[in-house]
Amino acid sequence: MKSDRLLSILLLLQTRGLVRAAELAERLEVSVRTVHRDMEALSAAGVPVYAERGRRGGFALLPGYRTDVTGLTSDEARALFVLASQSTHADLGLDRALGSALRKVMAALPAPHRPAAELTSRRIIVDPVRWRRSAEETDVGVLHEAVFADRRVRLRYRHADSAAVRTYTVDPYGLVSKAGTWYLIADHRGAPRLYRADRVRSAAVLDDPVRRRAGVELAEVWEGLREGVESRTAGVVVRVRVRAGRLDMFLRIHGADVVTPPAPPSDDWAELSLAYPDLRWVRGLLDFGTGLEILAPEEARAELLRTAHEVAELYGG
Repeated sequence: MKSDRLLSILLLLQTRGLVRAAELAERLEVSVRTVHRDMEALSAAGVPVYAERGRRGGFALLPGYRTDVTGLTSDEARALFVLASQSTHADLGLDRALGSALRKVMAALPAPHRPAAELTSRRIIVDPVRWRRSAEETDVGVLHEAVFADRRVRLRYRHADSAAVRTYTVDPYGLVSKAGTWYLIADHRGAPRLYRADRVRSAAVLDDPVRRRAGVELAEVWEGLREGVESRTAGVVVRVRVRAGRLDMFLRIHGADVVTPPAPPSDDWAELSLAYPDLRWVRGLLDFGTGLEILAPEEARAELLRTAHEVAELYGG
């Protein structure tokens, strides 16, 4: 464990430059005293590490010192090759760079670990894209450019509940890929916002430098937005019953909205509860036809009945 920690410190210093002892302790989940002991161990092993004193001080390596990845364990080497499908990297224009990077890592691995790493890449695939994803192309190239250029962005954006396209000037923190969908995380007028990339109708990188809140990082903003979405209070709770033969498909599509797990099927039906932010969301349940019935509230039954009448009228009454 100590040797792994020393290698982690070495790689952090190599990639980050000057790093405070408190930050190293937090990343490695050890005490600051342990970090100081590890630095002494690195120095005794001939690694040119030095300390800078003062409020802005920390530990660093002498300029020009580099190490390789030959300290990787077998499991670590295999983990590097269990990567997501190239769709995520292709969206960012990094698919070729990914292949090149993996070839370099393979060449740098200790010889005994190479067969296991190569076999892992051939036997394991992680595909983050959900089933039956929309064919609509998600172009995050301009957003990617803005994030790394530290420039403001002007978006023409369509919200999910409206056909209208609105314009926003935002200050991006970065991009997040969740379940195969890209999101731009940005401030709009100083408040954090989440913009789904496939709803961006156009994006223009401005000359103005980005105006992020001081000391705030992407991971912190994303965590707050994610928690806000997941803890959003439901506007309406709907009780439904689903035919047992359609239950698996129903849960794959609507599982995120389920608040009461389905009871054991009775008379070929299973009952459960769903939470929606708005009554109009029950219209999506029409997909299951007679394989689903809304039990309560009455307003939800009326909404679905009204939708069914509209569909019938559209197709000739």
